[in-house]
Amino acid sequence: MLKKAIISGILFSLILLVGCNGEEVIDITENGENDAILSREKNFLSELHNEIIVSITKQTAIEADSIMVEGNVKELSVSVGFLKDVKVDDTLIQQIVEDSIKKVSETENVTISEKNITIKIEKY
Repeated sequence: MLKKAIISGILFSLILLVGCNGEEVIDITENGENDAILSREKNFLSELHNEIIVSITKQTAIEADSIMVEGNVKELSVSVGFLKDVKVDDTLIQQIVEDSIKKVSETENVTISEKNITIKIEKY
């Protein structure tokens, strides 16, 4: 159990470090349109992250602390990572992620082309 906690903590730290790549968003509009767009994107990613985690834990025997989810709205890519010792059915995970994207996009009133979606399933 301690080993899982340590590994999860390290992976979480790595995700944070990778996310902090030095990019800075500058609001070039006077009325804050970019802030609204960024807020909407962050909300979409947050909802998608939660939906994927909940769906995977409900439909598989995988615990939530063994799952890492990252996403990018601009290219609509989703990466789902699992610890190496976790047995994963890639086809099932792919379907769960696709269903989650569809569900969240409907909830958030976002139109997404299925051609533009990239899903990666990784082991750490």
